[in-house]
Amino acid sequence: MIAVLNRVVDLVEEHLTEEIDVAGLTAELGTTEYHVRRMFSSLAGMPLSEYIRRRRMTVAAADVLGGRDLLGTAVRFGYGSTEAFNRAFRAVHGISPGDARRDGGPLRTQPQLRFRLTVEGNTTMETRIADRPAFRLAGHAARVPLIHQGPNPHIQAHIASIPEAEHARLKALSDTEPAGLLQVSADVDPDSTEGSELTYLHGVAVGEAAPVPDDLDAIEVPAGTWAVFRTAGPYPAALQSTWAATASEWFPSNPWQLRPGPSIVAILDRAADFSTATTELWLPVERA
Repeated sequence: MIAVLNRVVDLVEEHLTEEIDVAGLTAELGTTEYHVRRMFSSLAGMPLSEYIRRRRMTVAAADVLGGRDLLGTAVRFGYGSTEAFNRAFRAVHGISPGDARRDGGPLRTQPQLRFRLTVEGNTTMETRIADRPAFRLAGHAARVPLIHQGPNPHIQAHIASIPEAEHARLKALSDTEPAGLLQVSADVDPDSTEGSELTYLHGVAVGEAAPVPDDLDAIEVPAGTWAVFRTAGPYPAALQSTWAATASEWFPSNPWQLRPGPSIVAILDRAADFSTATTELWLPVERA
């Protein structure tokens, strides 16, 4: 995986002024664009699309400072107008091309990334691989923005809006793994861009043929393989730490890659104030 990510970085450098065929490269390297985008975002701290934009604007700044025609520079880097180029330039550098040309900066340079695997093993991960038949996720869904660190207030507000008695009704519906009340993230942007919208469902897993009450939302989950990571400790910090470690430690060391599908957190046990919890993180995977 580390070699694949570095090859993607090389491809970006080779085609900064052209269309970048990430899907074609990842297919040649025996992996998937979905997995590469998820791993890139987790390890680089930014989506691949944002890295490409930053690198293009870093190189484009040399053209701007060199006095080249702005429209020609915009077209060279894939923008159809100077207005679109100006917006992208300002988003990266914080100033317009005109200001940069007049004042010489300040400019924000994005260095070329290079991924390296540091073998530390400092995160103990209790993991199992589970092959599951098709099932359904039933519960109450909402569209919320993605937040990488700390509690998500939008998800908290959604859960708080569900009556206490409803939690008991949902638990009674659960009849298959993952067991218990579940926190489900679906339709996630492969780049995992912070602020992008996802579908969050608070509910349970039921068998494929189990009826779902009309007042509940349902997500159909096809049969497949799951990597299950068990975590205990401060909530949500311990869970978020484990989630990050799947990208930095587990996937680079194991013959599995992410496949499209919902990510599921099962709450197995928790303190009354939810300050600590024992959880299982279910990630859909396939052989790399």
